Amino acid sequence: MSSLAIEMRLAIAQSVSVTDDALQVDLSDGRTISAPLAWYPRLLHGTPSERNNWRLIGEGEGIHWLDLDEDISVESLILGKPSGESQRSFKRWLEQRKV
Repeated sequence: MSSLAIEMRLAIAQSVSVTDDALQVDLSDGRTISAPLAWYPRLLHGTPSERNNWRLIGEGEGIHWLDLDEDISVESLILGKPSGESQRSFKRWLEQRKV
């Protein structure tokens, strides 16, 4: 019996937009994925300017927001996974923003 190894490559991000309510990512396979901004508290609490200051990382496998210290992978978006940041970590981040 032989086995067939299949390499699956997820679509990669091509562009990103963030509204007051949602994160939208256009993918290389033609899909647009939208997730509620409430899933990503750092984006939710960011200013429009901070939300728009993003860059693709890992050749489009993820998105990074420098001003918000946030990284979101395309895979987690496709799988419908919200932020895994703990409440403690998020609270500490919010407190540092007030300084």
